[in-house]
Amino acid sequence: QVQLVESGGGLVQAGGSLRLSCAASGRTSSSFIMGWFRQTPGKAREFVAAISWSGEGTDYADSVKGRFTISRDIAENTVYLQIDSLKPEDTAVYHCAAKFGRVTNRSYYNYWGRGTQVTVSS
Repeated sequence: QVQLVESGGGLVQAGGSLRLSCAASGRTSSSFIMGWFRQTPGKAREFVAAISWSGEGTDYADSVKGRFTISRDIAENTVYLQIDSLKPEDTAVYHCAAKFGRVTNRSYYNYWGRGTQVTVSS
């Protein structure tokens, strides 16, 4: 089993920054693809970004390119999502997820964290 625990969310003013963390434990793998998704009530879950655990590649949703940066720390078994120039429309619960496969395939994630709330005030 794989456990993913997100942290780092909070209330921030528009234009501010946050760094979300996702700590992975259990039967993790260097072949994992790690992704971040976000969801707001009444809307479908939205892909945000992904990175291969090996660091070979990244993928970003068009809506976040230039403002969001995904990275990973192998020693800490942690994936980060740096969010800059926050906008009210970034308000959502942000979930970390993991799977095997290709970083550019935005589906078929097997493992999910419970999420961390990000709220951006205008």
